Amino acid sequence: MSMKNLDNHNRWRSKTVAFRVSPEENEQLDRFVSLSGLTKQDYITRRLLCKDVVVQGNPRVFKALKNQFAAVLEQLQRIEAGTGVDDELMDTIELMTAIMDGMKEDSAYGN
Repeated sequence: MSMKNLDNHNRWRSKTVAFRVSPEENEQLDRFVSLSGLTKQDYITRRLLCKDVVVQGNPRVFKALKNQFAAVLEQLQRIEAGTGVDDELMDTIELMTAIMDGMKEDSAYGN
């Protein structure tokens, strides 16, 4: 059994919620979690409660972005060779675009 911990509002997180996903959904979820810089628990909780997932730039997020850009480039080269675009790739590209747009806005305020 995992240890109970406190959330940001000083409430005990003592309840466990579990559900099943397909291997493809799990892969996509892991990708989105790594791009967010949050823990999987925090990412899922925020998404389920319709709260914003605000990405804070840090070395882990930058590495995840770099890896995902490489993977997207590989997929785009595959598509150029004549195969179609799948929904999961488009979801990943949309998330990466939103993250990069947010980073651009943050850097504009920093000048």
